Amino acid sequence: MRDSRGMPAVAAFVPIDPRRRGDGRAPAVARALPAAFRALLGPLAAVVDDPAATDVFVTGDGSVWRDAGGGAERVPDARLDPAAARELAVRVIEHGGRHIDEATPCADVRIGDGVRVHAALPPIARAGAELSIRLPRTIPVTLESAGLPDAIVVVLRTALEERRTLLVTGATGSGKTTLLSAWLSAAPPTDRIILIEDVAEARIVHPHVVGLECRQANLEGAGEIDLARLVREALRMRPDRLVVGECRGAEVREFLAALNTGHRGGAGTLHANSLADVPSRLEAVGMIAGLDPLALARQALSGIDLIVHLRRAPDGSRSASLGRFALDARERLTVVEIDPRVAVDPTPCRSARFDGTPSTDRDGGGSDDRS
Repeated sequence: MRDSRGMPAVAAFVPIDPRRRGDGRAPAVARALPAAFRALLGPLAAVVDDPAATDVFVTGDGSVWRDAGGGAERVPDARLDPAAARELAVRVIEHGGRHIDEATPCADVRIGDGVRVHAALPPIARAGAELSIRLPRTIPVTLESAGLPDAIVVVLRTALEERRTLLVTGATGSGKTTLLSAWLSAAPPTDRIILIEDVAEARIVHPHVVGLECRQANLEGAGEIDLARLVREALRMRPDRLVVGECRGAEVREFLAALNTGHRGGAGTLHANSLADVPSRLEAVGMIAGLDPLALARQALSGIDLIVHLRRAPDGSRSASLGRFALDARERLTVVEIDPRVAVDPTPCRSARFDGTPSTDRDGGGSDDRS
């Protein structure tokens, strides 16, 4: 379905977020931070403690910025001198178990229950030390509390119950990880969820979640464990639902192979600007993994059942659109849009002509093996 401008149909919604004061539907809840981490933050502690904050930034000139859901705003009474900003970045990264210096000037760590910190030092950060702190919701979100339209919630719950495989797409900050966490939190308690992330960020409220996190190489360049290796290890752990936090490189080959050998009901996320851009983004990632577009198209068609694309507007509101993969006339990957207001079977056996409209069924449907 398309709107009057010929654009893909989307369902707009405003996330129900207890961090945002004045939401009227959920109170702000005090943020629980590890005491040692709070002590390290020094003058940033009060800013990070604010339950309304979603992100806190320190720029190269020492300015402190905060986003409470409506865009970044400067914090007027908070400022760090260059030496203090650099020292803070180094100490916070070390607290997260990684190392940062001029030889390794960028690092990303997870601290406590989902706080994600990225730091960059000169010479990479030309103006001075840069710090980005992403803060989790103070209350984990559920499908019902996410503010999604009812029709989309029904589609997502049906996909969960029927063990469909989900791909959540969108730009940074659009809510991919939040929606992924909410969807998996609703899985049956008997399911064994294996979650693989570069830096642990997803907050899945479920009794049986095994979290695997990448490891950087040490100072001697040894000991690195990447996402592709973790996907292979996860397959030996008998997952009921295999989840890759972000598909961005060689791990997409292992992930698609797993989805095509009976591992149904899992999920992953992918950065993409729009629903229509998802096939080209997946092809680009597949090329990094050594997959040609035709091989990737066949594997994605049979392995991924439903796409949910999220978009965040400058005012903090979101829109969601649904789709599924199909093949065009060149046997390349394309997307067929799904109207969430009608009952749709998301079985990935439907194809499309070159113009993207549904056509006859093709072989290559997903495996029904639930093991």
